[in-house]
Amino acid sequence: MRYGQSRATRIPVGNRPRAGTSRTARRATVLVAASALLAVAVPAANASVAASAAAPDRDRPAHTTGHDAGTDNGKGVGRYHRQHLAWGSCVTGPDDTAGRELDEAGAQCADVTVPLDYADPGGRTITVAMSRLKATDTRHRIGAILLNNGGPGGTAVESPPAVREVMKDVGARYDIIGFDPRFVGRSTPLDCGWPTGMFLRAAGPDRAGFDRQVAFQKDLADKCRATNASVLPHVTTRNTARDMDVIRGALGERKISYLGYSYGTYLGTVYSQMFPGRYDRMVLDGAIAPEDYGPRLLREAVRENEQALADWAAWAAARDDTYHFGRTRDQVLAAVDRVVEAAARQPLTVGTGSDAFRLDASHIPLLLFMMLSDDTDATRAELGEVVSMLSEAAQGNSTQPSAGFAEMLRYVLTGEGSQGGSVQTAILCGGKAAPRDPESYWRDIERSRAAHPLFGPMTENIMPCAFWDRPREEPTQVRHDVPALIVAATGDPRTTYRSSLKLHRELPSSKLITLTGANRHGIYGDYGNACVDDQVNRYLATGEVPAKDRTCAKRTTDRQD
Repeated sequence: MRYGQSRATRIPVGNRPRAGTSRTARRATVLVAASALLAVAVPAANASVAASAAAPDRDRPAHTTGHDAGTDNGKGVGRYHRQHLAWGSCVTGPDDTAGRELDEAGAQCADVTVPLDYADPGGRTITVAMSRLKATDTRHRIGAILLNNGGPGGTAVESPPAVREVMKDVGARYDIIGFDPRFVGRSTPLDCGWPTGMFLRAAGPDRAGFDRQVAFQKDLADKCRATNASVLPHVTTRNTARDMDVIRGALGERKISYLGYSYGTYLGTVYSQMFPGRYDRMVLDGAIAPEDYGPRLLREAVRENEQALADWAAWAAARDDTYHFGRTRDQVLAAVDRVVEAAARQPLTVGTGSDAFRLDASHIPLLLFMMLSDDTDATRAELGEVVSMLSEAAQGNSTQPSAGFAEMLRYVLTGEGSQGGSVQTAILCGGKAAPRDPESYWRDIERSRAAHPLFGPMTENIMPCAFWDRPREEPTQVRHDVPALIVAATGDPRTTYRSSLKLHRELPSSKLITLTGANRHGIYGDYGNACVDDQVNRYLATGEVPAKDRTCAKRTTDRQD
């Protein structure tokens, strides 16, 4: 999980970095809340949507036949595939640093027009922002590769220069295409006017805290319905996959390759099922099996996050001269528990004056969770600084958050990230219905407390999806084999290794690259593991998956910046 935000602010399912960031591929920590989550839907299904979604294959849009989506006399989806793309500068204004960096790297940008509702292609349209870094080795050009950094709701327009770098020699053989999915980033926006950048919260220690969460989450859903009721039914992964096929057609490509991280692996799988035969090479890093994706995805990752926190505690214990939490893992975890207990008694105050933030029992588990998707020394040190500050606040001492922590707090506690949180939630809720009865969430929370006291009341908590209209389409199921290359870390705290194994089994022709010993979400090009990077680049160059699954080990030489 970070949707183009700084590494600290996004949730879990995870995003790749912007061009010009210190890392080749900085991802968000969300799962939904990617970066904490990887995860509303609309009125009941209707026949026109069902018809547009299938024939003869139920996952293949009826309007699309042939590589350009068919000839429909300009009235159907085909005209979108034949549109002219006006490539030009990526700079949108005087403060557009990312646009200038793209221009300097030789990229160009364009908007592709797509229908809001694919069941009514002659109706309202929206735009999807794209960037392109053209192949320089035109003699050996392979084709176009589309990028998705996860989220859901992550941007990728900024990513082609960084991805070309990690692809090494083979990068010159591709047109590298970044795009911001519908309603994300530079595309037609969606903003519900939320007082927060993400809905994820813990339920707190008692029923009163949970009741406050019910009211909070319902209010978020009501705000989206009040401001964006006409578009919410169309903010879905399946429609983003349809947009991807319009991009393919508008680029003049018979097939497209794809590189997706986190939620982006689900999007890639959905595309492969809706449009079999229209993809070439497909890399799925931090993969999710379709049946595991949905508003409550993070329930499956509690154990991995507890292990990541325990491993961080051991790391901090070895540096007690710096953090003073204790010299054993259990002593460090006890220090974390004291912070949680203090916040349950009364809110903690971090910062001073106009930059003061009040953190209660619903916030602390989320803040810890957001920083557990990366086990590098740099991120572990950031978590150490955060826990130190929270410990001081728990003792009533004055604190001043670092710039990065303040950014995280503004994202969680103010409306600064409203657009990102709004679209992320809409995508999650638009793909699969969530339970609607608040009592079912309360029962799950209570059952979770004994085994998972820190993260259980968060991952089991109610969410806006409980108050969303039901999705118009059924979730995508795997019906077609795909010879994809899946990359997964055994300790991934967002999209679990178990889910990657499940997808691998569902796609018999796929091959799996496993990274052992890492509590890390997103590996290729972002973690500095040469074993993984070389395997992926070999596949992108040859189009042939390895003869068998491969295992790579985390090494002390893996990048720790």
